[in-house]
Amino acid sequence: MRTTAHYKGELIRLLREVAKEPETLNAFLVDIFTPTEYDEIARRWQIVKQLNKNTPQRKIAKDLRVGVATVTRGARELLDKEGGFIQALKLCKRKPNIC
Repeated sequence: MRTTAHYKGELIRLLREVAKEPETLNAFLVDIFTPTEYDEIARRWQIVKQLNKNTPQRKIAKDLRVGVATVTRGARELLDKEGGFIQALKLCKRKPNIC
């Protein structure tokens, strides 16, 4: 029987390949997420980027039309110096054209 870890690994491998073709990646994301989920994920990334620039949480919440609790969750995740958000922000710093 397959495990959730196996499924996640498969998804990561697929995303690596699909990411090589931006139009295919977008089509895949449109299909796998609901429109609301896709919008929320994109907005969460913007929250993280603004938090990284030391933008006040209430301003972020107002500008992106999200709850302060959503912004606070992003701030908590940024405390994990080995976490995915920090790793992605480092990637953005190395390759600013992608962010």
